[in-house]
Amino acid sequence: MSQNLIISEETISDKIYFIRNQKVMLDRDLAMLYGIQTKVLKQAVKRNISRFPDDFMFELSDAEFSNWRSQIVTSNSDKMGLRYAPMAFTEHGVLMLSSVLNSDKAIQTNIQIMRIFTKVRQMLLDTTDLKIDIMQIQKKLENHDKNIELVFSYLDELTDKKENTKPRTKIGYKK
Repeated sequence: MSQNLIISEETISDKIYFIRNQKVMLDRDLAMLYGIQTKVLKQAVKRNISRFPDDFMFELSDAEFSNWRSQIVTSNSDKMGLRYAPMAFTEHGVLMLSSVLNSDKAIQTNIQIMRIFTKVRQMLLDTTDLKIDIMQIQKKLENHDKNIELVFSYLDELTDKKENTKPRTKIGYKK
C-alpha cells in the first residue's frame, strides 16, 4: 500500500455519525475519502441499487437532514451542493461500496474504514463490559452497606438495652 493512500484514523472516525440508532457515513464524506465527486458515488450506487438494501444505505429524511446540518454547524459554503438529502451508508453499505468502486484508492480506503468500524465496535463492547463491572461492584457495595447498617442497628439496640437495665445486684461472697 503506498503512503499517499493512507488516511488518518481520526479523519475517518470524525466522519462516522449516529443516525437512526446506527453508525453511518454520509455519501459526501465517503466521496471525499475515495477522492471522487459525490455525484459519481451516487451514480455508482444508483446503477447498483440492488446491492444496497435499506439496512445498508438510506437517504436522510428532511428532519434528519436539518438536524444533521445543525449538529455539525455548517457554514453557507459548506451547504452548497447539498440540495438533496445525503445517502447514509451503514458499515455493510460501506463494505458494499468496495464492490461498486474499483479504484485502488477506494479499495484501500474501504479497508481503513472497515478497521475503524471494527475499533469503534470494540470500544463500545469494552465500554459495555466496564459498565457491567461497575454495576456489579455497586450491587455488592449496596449489600455491604445494608449489612453494615444492620450491624449498627444491632449495636444501637444492645447499647439501648444496657442503658435501660437496672443495676444488677452482686452475688457471691461478701467481705
